[in-house]
Amino acid sequence: MWRWAARRLLGTALTLAGVTVVVFLVLRAIPGDAITAALGIESGTLTDAQRVALERYYGLDKSLLGQFATWVLALLQGNLGVSLSTGIPVAELIGSALPVTVELAVVATLIGTPVGVAMGVLAASGPGRARDGLTQGAGLLGLALPEFVLATLVVAVLAEAFGYFPDTGTFVPLTENVGGNLSQILYPALVLSIGLAANVMRTTRSAYADVVESDFVRTARGKGVREGRIRGVHVLRNASVPIVTLAGIQFGYLLGGTVIIEQVFALPGLGRLLFTAINDRDYPTVQSTVLVVAIGFVLVNLLVDLLYRVIDPRTTEAGA
Repeated sequence: MWRWAARRLLGTALTLAGVTVVVFLVLRAIPGDAITAALGIESGTLTDAQRVALERYYGLDKSLLGQFATWVLALLQGNLGVSLSTGIPVAELIGSALPVTVELAVVATLIGTPVGVAMGVLAASGPGRARDGLTQGAGLLGLALPEFVLATLVVAVLAEAFGYFPDTGTFVPLTENVGGNLSQILYPALVLSIGLAANVMRTTRSAYADVVESDFVRTARGKGVREGRIRGVHVLRNASVPIVTLAGIQFGYLLGGTVIIEQVFALPGLGRLLFTAINDRDYPTVQSTVLVVAIGFVLVNLLVDLLYRVIDPRTTEAGA
């Protein structure tokens, strides 16, 4: 157990270190500079002395290694820096955007995972039959349609049928108004849940079909265990390991993959913050936002590993 924990901590540290290096270098490789992006056409009025002063103020006059070392040292002290485009502390920007994205990902997962599992079990219960073909066809359609197309279609249908348009005004937190919050979160979460449900359905169908043919299932039938209990308890539990894996990965993906959906539905989450920061060459905001998303992804995977050990104790023995 301790060796497993040590390996996971080491792997987590290496992953996050790799993310910081890659993001830092990729961001600097983008054409343009932060001062020009932040000031726009006004940057053309800067004198050389003013530009040099701004570069010194933001630490952009240092070498790449110097900028990286400054950023990492500040991170280790809990300082995420100040946004180059807004002048607001990055921790404050992320603190207001993170709850929106987490809520969106949680609601999408709560919708998509059970729907995907139910569809997968339905398909695996009748392989080769019409319901199997229809379910797999629906899943393929859900995977083939890009999220921005689905989001646009959903907005168009809601606008035409119900006069609903994404609220571009102030986001309503869940703690202030449950109804108002859900009216802003539910539709984008539904869009995100479609692809998730399709992936879960395919994994569930495959895992469920494999376990149904296992020796222990035939033994249980031979002992007279009811078919409903075999399929609903024993088969589903043994097939749940890959389903949990996929759901965890999908949830981690949703934390950083909501850029387009948050743009379409005007949600002030991490995706929208990241999109705006990249356009503005806002280095501290981009670097810190990506790092937060990476930490979330790593933590979700750690939670998935812990769930393995609850669902299938054999993984504990193998990984100890």
